[in-house]
Amino acid sequence: QVQLVESGGGLVQPGGSLRLSCAASGSIFSINFMHWPMGWYRQAPEKERELVATVVAGGSTNYADSVKGRFTISRDNAKNTSLQMNSLKPEDTAVYYCWSYVGKNYWGQGTQVTVSS
Repeated sequence: QVQLVESGGGLVQPGGSLRLSCAASGSIFSINFMHWPMGWYRQAPEKERELVATVVAGGSTNYADSVKGRFTISRDNAKNTSLQMNSLKPEDTAVYYCWSYVGKNYWGQGTQVTVSS
C-alpha cells in the first residue's frame, strides 16, 4: 500500500507562483518505489480529472500542453515529488492530486489551487 499526502495549495493572483509537494509513505521501500512513476493530476469543477505532469524512473518527464513552459515537476528522492507552478492563470484553478502507479493507481487527498484576483 502507498499513501500520498499533498501540501502547498492556496490562493494566488494571476501571474503568481505556487509550489506543491507530495510525500509518499507506506510499503514503499519493499517495492522499490523509486522505480515507479509519480505525478500530478487536477480536476476543475464540472470537469474530468486530467493529467498535469508525470516523472518516471530515470527522470523523464511528461507535461500537459496547457502547462508546458510554466510548470516543472521534480522528484527529490525516492518518495517525494514537487510541482513548481509559475505564471499561473485562472484556468489553472482546480483540485490538484498527487498520483503514483504501483500495480494500480494511488491518489492523494487533493489540494485546492485557486488563481484569482
